[in-house]
Amino acid sequence: MTATGTGPIVRCQGGPRGRLVGGERLSALIAPHPAPAGTRESTSPPPSSSSGRPGKALVLNASMEPLCVVSGRRALVLLLTGKADMVHEGVHVFHSERLDLSVPSVVQLRRYVRVPYRRRATLTRRGVFIRDDHACQYCGVPAENIDHVHPRSRNGAHEWENVVASCMRCNSRKGDRTPAEAGMVLARRPFAPRAAFWMVVAVGRVRPEWEIYLGDVHGPERAAS
Repeated sequence: MTATGTGPIVRCQGGPRGRLVGGERLSALIAPHPAPAGTRESTSPPPSSSSGRPGKALVLNASMEPLCVVSGRRALVLLLTGKADMVHEGVHVFHSERLDLSVPSVVQLRRYVRVPYRRRATLTRRGVFIRDDHACQYCGVPAENIDHVHPRSRNGAHEWENVVASCMRCNSRKGDRTPAEAGMVLARRPFAPRAAFWMVVAVGRVRPEWEIYLGDVHGPERAAS
């Protein structure tokens, strides 16, 4: 999909860029806002450490596709201004004199946002570590570096399918050779994660309630149809 219309197109917290159909810009939709008047924030303890980092909310397009990640406060303002609906509650609560407001973990926009189609996640060092579970793909110890399977000095590409997490020892041992030439074996073949993987890189962890919308973002990208 491509964005339409004139004027600048803005980025949503490192994610896709686009604007609301009807002319309202996405930047205005998710711009920082102060806490609702007369409220104060309180945080309930998360049910377990697997709940992910508190204070973030996943924003779904009107089509239920993941769009971006915003702060819980911004998500709450989206609800209060009638621009989104609650899908899942989070662990934070805003207290006022008259009511308690649950900060959402997932919201769905009421109006559709057109964004450019992103075929794959952008390759980053942090992304490689997350994809490879922060483990050296040659020996399994904690990774400290990244390695190009086919060396760049020999025209190896800087792309997901040619980059793996590596420890310093294995990286030095392999040098400017291929794994076969160095007598080393990869734990698995490197792959490009799916497009929504950038959200995992941005927040560090996916909450359980986000998984049904993001799918297996750690898995290989789907073949183009």
